[in-house]
Order: sequence, then structure tokens, then C-alpha cells
Amino acid sequence: QVQLVESGGGLVQAGGSLRLSCAASGSIFSIFAMGWYRQVPGKSRDLVAIDISGGRTQYADSVKGRFSISRDDAKNAVYLQMTSLKPEDTAVYSCYVQYKESKLANIKSYWGQGTQVTVSS
Repeated sequence: QVQLVESGGGLVQAGGSLRLSCAASGSIFSIFAMGWYRQVPGKSRDLVAIDISGGRTQYADSVKGRFSISRDDAKNAVYLQMTSLKPEDTAVYSCYVQYKESKLANIKSYWGQGTQVTVSS
């Protein structure tokens, strides 16, 4: 079982910045990727940014150049620095981790409960 503790959401004006944080704990042997998804009511959960172990990152086209993802492997943590926020960035942002509980275990994926980000115009 893994736990994800997210923080950093809130209300911000358009053009502002927010930094989301997420720390993973529990039965973790190794982490393959950590990232962030977002969802608005009535729509699917979409990838925002992901950091794949080994140094590869991927961003949604809509956030490229504005958002930056980073990881602290020593803390099993991932961060999302969001700048130049727009009203259309308003969503629930959920942390994501892809991990193994042991060397021979299957790879698992897990999403956190989410933190609300609201951008006012």
C-alpha cells in the first residue's frame, strides 16, 4: 500500500504561480515515474506532466513553457511549479506514482486524492 500526500493547491489570479508538492510513502521498493494529472468535472483525468526515472520528462502541450516538474528521489517526492496560470488550468490536480513494492513484484500505478487549483480571471 502506498500513500501520497499532496499540498500546494489554492486560489490564484490569472498570471500567478503555484507550486504543488507530493510525497510518497508506504510499501515502495522502487519508483519508475512520478507526475501530475488534472481533472475537471465531467471530463477525463489528463496528464499534465510526468518525470520518468532516468531523466525523461513529458508535458501536456497546453502547459509547455509554463509548468515545470521536478523530483527529489531521496524524499520520494515530486513537485509541479506552475507559472503564468490561466483560468483554463482550473482543475483538481492529482499526484501519480508508478512503483514496485518489491524487486519481483508487478509495477503498480496509484493516484492521490487531489488538490484543487482555481485560477480566477
